[in-house]
Amino acid sequence: MSNLETEPQARVCGGREDVSARPVHELLTPKLVPLGTSTVVRRLLPNLGRRMVGAWCFVDHYGPDDIERSPGMQVAPHPHTGLQTVSWLHDGEVTHRDSLGSLATVRPRELGLMTAGRAIAHAEQSPLEHGPKLHGAQLWVALPGADRHTEPHFEHHPELPEVTAPGLHATVIMGELDGARSPGRAYSPLVGADLTLAAGSSARLPLDPDFEYAVLSMSGDAEVDGVPVERGSMLYLGCGRRELPLRAGADSSLLLLGGEPFEEKIVMWWNFVARTGEEIGQAREEWMNGDRFGTVHGYDGAPIPAPALPPVPLKARGRER
Repeated sequence: MSNLETEPQARVCGGREDVSARPVHELLTPKLVPLGTSTVVRRLLPNLGRRMVGAWCFVDHYGPDDIERSPGMQVAPHPHTGLQTVSWLHDGEVTHRDSLGSLATVRPRELGLMTAGRAIAHAEQSPLEHGPKLHGAQLWVALPGADRHTEPHFEHHPELPEVTAPGLHATVIMGELDGARSPGRAYSPLVGADLTLAAGSSARLPLDPDFEYAVLSMSGDAEVDGVPVERGSMLYLGCGRRELPLRAGADSSLLLLGGEPFEEKIVMWWNFVARTGEEIGQAREEWMNGDRFGTVHGYDGAPIPAPALPPVPLKARGRER
């Protein structure tokens, strides 16, 4: 669950300056970014026009990719601080290893949740014997100030709560939806849910008016509040909604992401979420030359070196457009 850009930009996120207090339609188009040696992702957050949705601060969509004759996902050990990573698959399998000694293979509709806290390193790769397709999303959640130095830990939840209605099936990944709550530990009010719509169906999904929301189209042909959302695109919806109309012209899958607007100002750079540029610089130095992040055992390959820091000092000064 990493950002492998060789020249990552510093992103200033958080605060309420660009949070819409009313319902809106803001269609976000992705940026194509290579991930590892054989996967290209569509990056929806952070986006030129939208930095966060609640505490969700990073959203990549990848696939479906044909990996029958390739190694699939191969992401060498790399560090994280100040965030949670959420692994979510529709096709394929990804093996997670981290510096705590955790080892788990995450499969479709299972939650792999890593809380980086003060510091952790991990690696992700498709198993040697893997299926022909790889399709999923990789997501980050920013940790609030009171919890951003918490002890790192990893959770794997093969079974998650579900919500059903005629033509609609929802799996609750994080937070709560319509009374069903995910077992994954969340540190701020948020929701993440996988929505499956049958061809020709329509539904109205209950929402919390205090949350801001966005919907990512994973596959199919769906309309969200009357707006067509193409595969790999995301529609930002703002706040103030109590329900969300959905309609599917074909079998479709969507990811619903939402949460209370994240009030704190944060700095995101490479795989770190911090509050100041000095913290970013210290984390980079300790990844390259210290032992803060530990060692990922069992991965056949060298860790990923950190890119050079940007020449301009990083400063959390509010959300930018």
